Amino acid sequence: MSAALPVPSPASPDYGVDRLPDLYLDEAQVARCRALAGRVVQGVFDFIDHHTTVTIERTVLRLLGLSGAGPRGVPLCNLIVDRIQQAGQLGRGAAHWYGRAVHRRGAASPQELADAIATELRAAPPAAAEQKTIDAEVRREARQAVDELLARVAAREALKRELGTGPAPLKYVIVATGNIFEDVEQARAAAQAGADIIAVIRSTAQSLLDYVPHGATTEGYGGTYATQENFRIMREALDAEGRRLGRYVQLTNYSSGLCMPEIAFAAAWEKLDMLLNDAMYGILFRDINMKRTMCDQYFSRRICALAGLVINTGEDNYITTADAYEAAHTVIGSQLINEAFAKRAGMADWQLGLGHAYELDTAREDTLPLELSQALLVRRLFPRSPIKYMPPTKHKQGDIFFSHAYDVMADLVAATTHQGIQLLGMMTEALHTPVLMDRYVALKTADYIHRAARTFGEEFTLRRESLTVRRAHEVLGKAEKLLEETADDGLWAAIGNARFGDVARQPDGGKGLDGVAARADGYFNPFLEILEG
Repeated sequence: MSAALPVPSPASPDYGVDRLPDLYLDEAQVARCRALAGRVVQGVFDFIDHHTTVTIERTVLRLLGLSGAGPRGVPLCNLIVDRIQQAGQLGRGAAHWYGRAVHRRGAASPQELADAIATELRAAPPAAAEQKTIDAEVRREARQAVDELLARVAAREALKRELGTGPAPLKYVIVATGNIFEDVEQARAAAQAGADIIAVIRSTAQSLLDYVPHGATTEGYGGTYATQENFRIMREALDAEGRRLGRYVQLTNYSSGLCMPEIAFAAAWEKLDMLLNDAMYGILFRDINMKRTMCDQYFSRRICALAGLVINTGEDNYITTADAYEAAHTVIGSQLINEAFAKRAGMADWQLGLGHAYELDTAREDTLPLELSQALLVRRLFPRSPIKYMPPTKHKQGDIFFSHAYDVMADLVAATTHQGIQLLGMMTEALHTPVLMDRYVALKTADYIHRAARTFGEEFTLRRESLTVRRAHEVLGKAEKLLEETADDGLWAAIGNARFGDVARQPDGGKGLDGVAARADGYFNPFLEILEG
């Protein structure tokens, strides 16, 4: 890569952790937990390092500039990779066949490229000297593509520096009409009301599609399709609104599912700031094959690391399918595993928006100190990471006044414990898709709580024998035990035994396993060379 990454790298962002109440954690125990998470991840990399997937190879073609759709809207990168897979040659890598087609057949258009690759799949291989020349040509093209991507990232960061961003916790709200143009109007309204981050919820079940829809979309169920054109439209609108407001508005979308690396590329290219990206979410909650997911998450996170994207993980989901009190340690264990996966992909602490949530049963006594304990524990374990804090959802009620009070408690804990990113709860969460007024009320209230409690967490200390401290030690101890078992048994087995989220999956089950291929001798992926180098 020709230049240093032109992305701000706040190696030690100040979340004021040293000013928060001490939990008196055993640092040796914390180090053991991280070492165990490293062992868990290494077991998975024994597989990742020897396999590729159809979506990794489609992403390589996208990085090389292949875009557009063919008959019936099928993305051209899907058509080409499907041909390579059907010929049993996916293990060589799409870049290998791309290079041969361009060098030997002079393919100048996407359709010519598809036809030329089909011809090359039947042709005799080049001599070693010619193949060396072909690989060098593709490597040069890959470096140029990376430089072009980094120039776009630099433009994003320049605007962010020019306009500035809000103080933590950044206020994160959702838009999701199904129509990207209506989403734009809702996003503008949310930004005007004080939102720092706009998340465009992805259309229900898009994670199960093994392709990325092409172009702008105006229909969707439960959300709006994540497409590169939709990303462009929303980014352009938020940049214009941010200039008008004099404040940079961040944008996030979803990179889980069967197309993690492709969406990561589209997000990086269209200058998004964050992506929902979790190592296990798709496995547990969408029944996507774990082997496929693990390979895809690694390449997607390499792209996120390159483009300076902050990832948001999904541990909050564990305590919606399992009891939040009993399963609190699984959140910590998964966060440490997600951190270890991200570090192996070259990501920095400031990019790790590890997730958790305010989800204890409201009928339980002392939920405030218990929730405070969990939030402080997460903040202490990951002091240089932004941390994404989710609002209550599981125990929301149709009583909007109670639900609003419930959300305020989450706002208070977020401000007190210096969370970096806070998704705001909506008082009508249990009734309907929130409307503009619901977002306005949530933003107005969060502004007040964040202002009122800005230094509240720095005003008191905790007794060693307090419930808050005892609970943190209990949760960390259980997380250590979970990590020990997972390191000994392997992550595949741990997921199979429903250790996370009370959901069991099997290594050869779920969707997408047929899209995994062993890397052949001479597997060629010039972008992986750059990203890992």
